[in-house]
Amino acid sequence: MKKRFFPLLLISGFLFAACQQSGSKAVPAEAAATAADPATLTTVEWIDSAYDKGTITEGEKIEIAYRFKNTGEHPLIIKDVRPSCGCTVAEKPQEPIAPGKEGIIKAIFNSQNKQGLNHKTITVVANTQPETYALKFTVTVNKKS
Repeated sequence: MKKRFFPLLLISGFLFAACQQSGSKAVPAEAAATAADPATLTTVEWIDSAYDKGTITEGEKIEIAYRFKNTGEHPLIIKDVRPSCGCTVAEKPQEPIAPGKEGIIKAIFNSQNKQGLNHKTITVVANTQPETYALKFTVTVNKKS
């Protein structure tokens, strides 16, 4: 009984530790404090928030650019961008966006092993109210011939 229990306990411990680490993304303390302060909240207008990218062939990569404008009175800080799956990589602006200025969030979708209709979401976290926004795109991936 002890011979079976110990390996099971050991594996469970490794899995628990791995799950705890994978979800933590560090946000710089200064940006987190600024984004949480109600006096620094701003507003954003999404010029592009949803795309239909049509049809592509499996293995192709497509780039999507979501444009936005800071319509508030304080700098806009994009704290985080989180794609809904590992097939999409998103890149946020590193610097705050000044009031009245525009910015871009870029995403790249890798269609490898993604045949069929794909609905993807990128969650954006910013110093706005509401704090999160969902950027979306759809694409149909045909099998490579």
